[in-house]
Amino acid sequence: MLDVIAALLGGKTRIAVAYSGGRDSSALLHATVACAAARVDVHALHVQHGLSAFAPDWLAHCERRCRALSLQGARLWLHTRSLALQPARGESIEALARRERYRALASMAREAGCDTVLLAHHRDDQVETFLLQALRGAGAAGLSAMPSIAWREGLTWARPWLDRPRSAIQSYVDAHALEFVEDDSNASPRHARNRLRLTVMPALRQAFGDADVALTAAVQHAQDAQACMQALAEADLQAVSRADGLAIDPMLALGAPRVRNLLRHWLRQSAGQPPAATLLRRLADELPHAPDGAWRHAAGVVAAYRGRLSWRRDVLPPIVADPDAKGSGTLPRSPVPMALVPGPNAVPSWRGTLWVDVVERDGAALETLAGVTLRERCGGERFQSHPAGVPRSLKKQFQAAARPSWARRGPLVYVGEQLIYVPGLGLDARCVAAIGVTQARLRWQAADAVEDAPPAA
Repeated sequence: MLDVIAALLGGKTRIAVAYSGGRDSSALLHATVACAAARVDVHALHVQHGLSAFAPDWLAHCERRCRALSLQGARLWLHTRSLALQPARGESIEALARRERYRALASMAREAGCDTVLLAHHRDDQVETFLLQALRGAGAAGLSAMPSIAWREGLTWARPWLDRPRSAIQSYVDAHALEFVEDDSNASPRHARNRLRLTVMPALRQAFGDADVALTAAVQHAQDAQACMQALAEADLQAVSRADGLAIDPMLALGAPRVRNLLRHWLRQSAGQPPAATLLRRLADELPHAPDGAWRHAAGVVAAYRGRLSWRRDVLPPIVADPDAKGSGTLPRSPVPMALVPGPNAVPSWRGTLWVDVVERDGAALETLAGVTLRERCGGERFQSHPAGVPRSLKKQFQAAARPSWARRGPLVYVGEQLIYVPGLGLDARCVAAIGVTQARLRWQAADAVEDAPPAA
């Protein structure tokens, strides 16, 4: 039990241990202190999730155990962090607690000057994670369960006992007469992992004596497959990447499975969040028939335009009627009268800001902006892009300016019945003020994105 921990300590002068006070983490802390002797500082990291009425008792227990080990000569420090979990609607409290726990552990480890955190997961935990992921329909990434070593947020996360059964840890606890706390939630059938541990696993082991060994081997196969898929995705991404996005036709030529694998890898990198399986299927199925499409993902949009696929932070205000989209079935916004002033002018109903920038030329007369109306597109509008041009429909102007349909949403600005400004196109050439007149240009900024900018590369 100690050999793997001793190897991880190596030439370190300090190490962190995630310490809940439960059986597994109590054994890991005790073993780490034993290996560290008097040459390595051990930092125990305790997170209070605030989900149990017994949490204060668990903290008091951890404090007592750390004091006792310190009195025995251990160079041991206890760090604590309390969480105030507020799950969003529909969010799993278990998933939220797990995510925030790791965030708190990382923060405490960095504050303690540690670059490695030890976690007490064992083989039984690994098998349960594999089965839970399989029951959720996970692919190779999910079936890979937990790695023995991982690198995240500038830290090494190590699970030295991942190949040891729970019984080995129990034997260590018994041999050293270690005290630990029991989490009352571990007996609750409300949690899927508990139902699996208490009901399914005993029956599975009784029916298949080598179930744990076989399932652990399956995890290793999944990890190997995931590594191969990752390497393939990186090679495919390099082959189809262009300065302005992914080249759609070469990507689709790879075939649906490789397209899904590539998009999963690309979106995890670009958006910081892996896509749902349903989105991957939609993209693979719809991209060949949607050269000008947009799909929501994370806090942004996956957008196809002129043979390229890109992801950008949210550039779409709430969806309303779009004259260029057939059968949208949505209702337009009501006109919004405004008195624009230099600087930012918030437009809450459009979820954005209309900026007024004072300029010396090529702007609209500032006095005319004191009484404008913001309107939804309804079709039939005409816009003149330059003085020598002619008024043309907005659809044709957008196409000429290479503005895809998903980036054409924004308020049209009118003075009376004259359209003077269109986000993405600018000021109508017929409304440019004469030299010497106090004037300004308009600039529309949607939440988290500047819509007047050209399509992002």
